[in-house]
Amino acid sequence: MSTPKLLLVEDDKALAELLEFRFRREGYHVRATGDGDEALLLAAEDIPDLIILDWMIEGTSGIEVCRRLRRDPATANVPIIMLTARGAEDDRIRGLDTGADDYLTKPFSPRELQARVSAVLRRVRPALAGETLTVGDLTLDPVAHRVERKGQKLALGPTEYRLLQFLMEHPGRVFSRGQLLDAVWGTGSEIEERTVDVHIRRLRKGIEMDGAADPVRTVRSAGYSLEPV
Repeated sequence: MSTPKLLLVEDDKALAELLEFRFRREGYHVRATGDGDEALLLAAEDIPDLIILDWMIEGTSGIEVCRRLRRDPATANVPIIMLTARGAEDDRIRGLDTGADDYLTKPFSPRELQARVSAVLRRVRPALAGETLTVGDLTLDPVAHRVERKGQKLALGPTEYRLLQFLMEHPGRVFSRGQLLDAVWGTGSEIEERTVDVHIRRLRKGIEMDGAADPVRTVRSAGYSLEPV
């Protein structure tokens, strides 16, 4: 199972140490900083799976860090949970409108924060939690690295496996070739977008089965999606 990467941005040293200890104990790979400018650099260097972001931090404020992360295509879809002592309704709305996925007001229970982090990760990247993905008659076990269709094991190349896993994490959602390149090959990849078409064809061939419909849908001028069949 892949280790979830968590970026913790909190300038209260005692709280940061407590949260870092608890999340490391739960199996997370944690990087921590109390500075907004450093947080932006850390997020760009190694894109995390989730960010815990305090509003009131040194350097660039948490709300501005959130805004910049959402503007950057590389981090636009990274889940963000904001922490703040600002409990007013207007502040919560502002945080959510800026792009935060969840909002926790201080003081809070570390157990509640851990539960919210787990819930967000299960929702956006269930494979990070080691959960088997199921879309229609396809199943993918990220722990065993096994793909089956109607109970029959399928043989896929490593790129096709990653492509299928990403599509199964977001069933029914249409992704452009550029988005698939970033997700499967990594941001900044110099691979041409038409390469995606080649691997989509290989994926289709790898999961095809007599009498079964093709779950990979081509959306003209838009991209591809995976549909339950």
